[in-house]
Amino acid sequence: MKPFFLVLSAPSGGGKTTIAKMLLQGREDLGYSVSATTRPKRPDERDGVDYHFLSREEFIRRRDQGEFLEWATYGGELYGTLKSEIERIFASGRNAVLDVEIEGARQIRKNFPNALLLFVLPPSAEALVERLTGRKTEDPELMRARIYRAADELVAIAEYDYAIYNEDLVVAVAQVAAILEAESWRVARQDTLPDFIEKLRRDVVKAAEKISGQSPVRSQRERGQRS
Repeated sequence: MKPFFLVLSAPSGGGKTTIAKMLLQGREDLGYSVSATTRPKRPDERDGVDYHFLSREEFIRRRDQGEFLEWATYGGELYGTLKSEIERIFASGRNAVLDVEIEGARQIRKNFPNALLLFVLPPSAEALVERLTGRKTEDPELMRARIYRAADELVAIAEYDYAIYNEDLVVAVAQVAAILEAESWRVARQDTLPDFIEKLRRDVVKAAEKISGQSPVRSQRERGQRS
């Protein structure tokens, strides 16, 4: 199968990162793309695991050198996907799982039309607001701005291929896994399919020749005469 992007987006607090990391548990066909950011590291986060934490100067320098596949500004901080992360994953033959903001997803869809975009919805407004305010790591004005932005982000769902409701985390992960299974068999994603179809077609023609004892040229001529 040809490796592809699975892009997960959601309003802030929608659970896309948790779903992505749970999805990877026990699956060898997926690799998680660790995003880069300029926001401060939280106490429970590890550099290179949760994010690549960069200074603003370093982020901009690497952006200007073309090292990012996509990037966007969110809450005053910069976020982006390093090309090296995707190269690492694709080189191992795995599909790349990214949890990115909507602007980043748009950039990926523009440059990689075959990417699979999935939007994670909260089950209710109350659940979303609770997730956003539950961290209690930001001042009220910034938190209010994040809630307003989350409301605006919901209209972008029409740009995505699939949408799931993150009411039950286990169910949500299972739904994403089911979508992945189905999408992996999409004709455009099967890079070995053209060769297989050509061989299959030749073998079918040979089988027909053995039955009829006629050459392909004569058979085609006769078919033309009948028509």
